[in-house]
Amino acid sequence: MRAFFRGLATSLLLTLAACAAWTGGDPPRVTVAGIEALGGDGMELRMLVKLRVVNPNDFPIEYDGLAVKLDVQGRTIASGASNERGAVPRYGEAIIALPVSVSLVDVARHALRLFQGDAQGPLHYRLEGKLNSPVYGMTRFQSEGDLRLPSP
Repeated sequence: MRAFFRGLATSLLLTLAACAAWTGGDPPRVTVAGIEALGGDGMELRMLVKLRVVNPNDFPIEYDGLAVKLDVQGRTIASGASNERGAVPRYGEAIIALPVSVSLVDVARHALRLFQGDAQGPLHYRLEGKLNSPVYGMTRFQSEGDLRLPSP
């Protein structure tokens, strides 16, 4: 009888390990749904970034932490992390709010380059991050594109 329970426990552990190691499926699509100012402190601005996470898979993506980084023209201008927990339903979407920090020094440097004419044409941005899942492991995502500034 003990051998039966050991065998059952071993196969259960192997099955759980295989599920934990499997990160199959397509990566989620993440876009910025909104930004709210949270105020600032010294040389830092705090914002609440609302991310729309679309899950194109046949299983929910449960997460227990996330982190993001926003680059503009190849330079990081904002980053943040949260230990928030939740789930994005299968073939569904969710809005996840994440506080981020923006260095006013980095923004000032960027603005100075723009005014000096270093950035002709559109501004390229790249948002990358990760959702940590206790079951599926880490799910990485990215979104990028170009922003056009209005002409003076």
